[in-house]
Amino acid sequence: MNTSNITNYKPKDFAELLGVSVKTLQRWDREGTLKVNRTPTDRRYYTYNQYLQFKGIDTENDTRQIVIYARVSTRDQKDDLQDQVSFLRQFCNARGVIVDQCIE
Repeated sequence: MNTSNITNYKPKDFAELLGVSVKTLQRWDREGTLKVNRTPTDRRYYTYNQYLQFKGIDTENDTRQIVIYARVSTRDQKDDLQDQVSFLRQFCNARGVIVDQCIE
């Protein structure tokens, strides 16, 4: 399962991500350990923030930065370097990622 762009998870996928069974997720919901979200059609889903919370990762005080890195072998490839930087910025923007720093 590729989790890089997923923000909402089906119970089966979330259980796989946590390494538990779907029955365990259902029990945790009943006990209040990890509450499930529901769609308007009453389908269960979990969010990426719930995953971070479960793993104990504090997103409020997260000081990490998004850095892109591009390089070329010679000075003759300076134009290629700018193309790389442009591509990386477009790639990040398309995915809603805000770049804090660019290293060239």
